[in-house]
Amino acid sequence: MRIASFNINGIKARLPRLKEWLEETRPTVACLQEIKTMDEGFPAEEFESIGYKAIWHGQKSFNGVAILADGVEPVETQRGLPGDPEDEQSRYLEADVNGVRVASIYLPNGNPQPGPKFDYKLAWMKRLRAHAATLWAQEIPTALAGDYNVIPEDKDVWSVRAMASDALMQPESRDAYARLLGDGWTDALDTLNPRGGVWTYWDYQAGAWQRDHGFRIDHLLLSPELAVRLQAAGVDKEHRGREKASDHAPVWVDVRD
Repeated sequence: MRIASFNINGIKARLPRLKEWLEETRPTVACLQEIKTMDEGFPAEEFESIGYKAIWHGQKSFNGVAILADGVEPVETQRGLPGDPEDEQSRYLEADVNGVRVASIYLPNGNPQPGPKFDYKLAWMKRLRAHAATLWAQEIPTALAGDYNVIPEDKDVWSVRAMASDALMQPESRDAYARLLGDGWTDALDTLNPRGGVWTYWDYQAGAWQRDHGFRIDHLLLSPELAVRLQAAGVDKEHRGREKASDHAPVWVDVRD
């Protein structure tokens, strides 16, 4: 079973590339972020035509998450992150697929920092940790997949100096992420690539892709029940280099059935 995550950076603009990736790699589950469309504009029929069922949580022009499953209907279990009834941003969607609970997460960027956007990021991460604890306690095989907008350690960025003032690398952001791991979640990519140097994002600016100036902000966190089934994890880096690609590359884990 392959569980993948892909910040698509606009599902309408990247639809040919997205379908191309789905057909070439055929993940069992694909968690999407930044679909950037309202619910009524989501192109569900495009995915049905290649065998994928979908649920989605959209928002006009910004954010938005979705979960696609190969040949089966994802059974929605949570729409929106609990903990703040006034938060209207579409950043969290959760479903059951083939006996596994999967969440598609688009964590706030937090820039500029300090400021209200950074405060929102930290508050959101606190809510995520609280909800993750309830999932962990249920002992259901669970994957929290998505764009966390956190560079966990210095080994996860091409240049520490270049990103030193960014919200993605602030001690508070890193600490909030580390607390999640401390609660018992396994960072799959890091576990299988302990030396680092694995990027999932390359900016469109300053020739970042061509110079391999990237960093790792897309993560797959596994509950103990799923972590023991972990076989492989990787990044479909080649897809970042295609025409009109997202600035993120898809990330994935393979787990035993």
